[in-house]
Amino acid sequence: MSDYFSPYDADRPLMLKCGCGRDHSVADHQAEAEAQTAAATLRTRSQTPEFEAYSNAFIEATLVKAIFPEDAVRRRFLRAVGKGTAMAAIASVLPVASLQVMAQEAGKGGAGLEKRDLKIGFIPITCATPLIMAHPLGFYKQQGLNVEVTKTAGWALIRDKMMNREYDASHFLSPMPLAISMGLGSSAMPMNVATIQNINGQAITMSLKHKDNRDPKNWKGFKFAIPFEFSMHNFLLRYYLAEAGLNPDTDVQLRVVPPAEMVANLRAGNIDGFLGPDPFNQRAVFEEVGFIHTLTKDLWNGHPCCAFGTSTEFIQKNPNTFAALYRAVLTAAAMAHDPKNRELIAKVIAPAQYLNQPEAVLTQVLTGKFADGLGNVKNVPDRADFEPMPWQSMAVWMLTQMQRWGYIKGDVNYKQIAEKVFLITDAKKHMKDLGQKVPDGAYPKFRIMGKEFDAAKAADYARSFPIRKVA
Repeated sequence: MSDYFSPYDADRPLMLKCGCGRDHSVADHQAEAEAQTAAATLRTRSQTPEFEAYSNAFIEATLVKAIFPEDAVRRRFLRAVGKGTAMAAIASVLPVASLQVMAQEAGKGGAGLEKRDLKIGFIPITCATPLIMAHPLGFYKQQGLNVEVTKTAGWALIRDKMMNREYDASHFLSPMPLAISMGLGSSAMPMNVATIQNINGQAITMSLKHKDNRDPKNWKGFKFAIPFEFSMHNFLLRYYLAEAGLNPDTDVQLRVVPPAEMVANLRAGNIDGFLGPDPFNQRAVFEEVGFIHTLTKDLWNGHPCCAFGTSTEFIQKNPNTFAALYRAVLTAAAMAHDPKNRELIAKVIAPAQYLNQPEAVLTQVLTGKFADGLGNVKNVPDRADFEPMPWQSMAVWMLTQMQRWGYIKGDVNYKQIAEKVFLITDAKKHMKDLGQKVPDGAYPKFRIMGKEFDAAKAADYARSFPIRKVA
């Protein structure tokens, strides 16, 4: 799909053909060159022993499991002799090193893949950083995949292209696969969340005319933009307003606006504010039309936002291809999680084919050192982060909010839906195979605006709010 029109494109000067012969400006040429240099640096980092160890760890774990298929026996053996001694013993009778090399080559060549040529959709926001950066850094190619990452105009189009099988996998708002699987807002089609793409990384951004009106209790009659109904943005904004005593369905107006159009609508006075994805919160500050009222991490620190996923049908038909995609995206997420890589990543994803944003804006978002639009420079290193675990308690929380605001009618089997859609077992398996740290459990508790959420008490939680839509 061709790039959609962004209101920021209208502000750019008429471009003269660059000396390289391509139809872009000298500044764009320089930016692309810097992005390529940054990508090369990150590729070099991805070839460090830490990252090369992923495939080796997978082979070692597979061999030990094959020899000792029973978990208890395997654990006792490893505790008794130690991993190093165990691998030395296995290596004396099996060509471990050769198997590791063969596995690496098989991954690069795509052996056993059902489908190599893939199209993955994304919305140009920083939430999609792992999915996007895996492309220029060659992580898909390392898995034998030929992936086209395709910039898409809006979330409804993402949904439609996935349901029409025009995309093989996609960047999703994390509640979207739940909604699509349940037939909310569309016909039902089973979808799965493979990983969470990002945590935090959103904000409530307000027009500068409201800089002296910071109390949400005074916002009755305001107009706010959200990117999609089935989004954490919608649910978090509703939660925040309701905690201030406002009914988001009657006391304010919520409008669905594509992320790239939010700043232009703020500038035009069509909205008073938005709860949206970065980089557009920071872009509003950059354009001097808005200020960051609060980061969403201050509402729920560690909240999920976007996800990487695909249809259940695709997974069933292409299990090896899906596993290769998993490995590529998890490897990118591990690199994005490391703060020392953030400035280089900002360069890599800034060019037009990805986010088409000023590098300075992306750097502020990814490093967490940013201007807030009120004359302050904040330092919040975890303003945005990249932790891939698709906790099923996150899914249950989203379902409680869908029920709270009338998107779901009647009783809900929260656990059944969460476990069907959020593939935490698969995520843990692939993270373990890559040598990444795997946390325990599936239903951790969270704290949202001071109130604990326990997925085991989800029904009581959903009914506990005085402001909600009652059927």
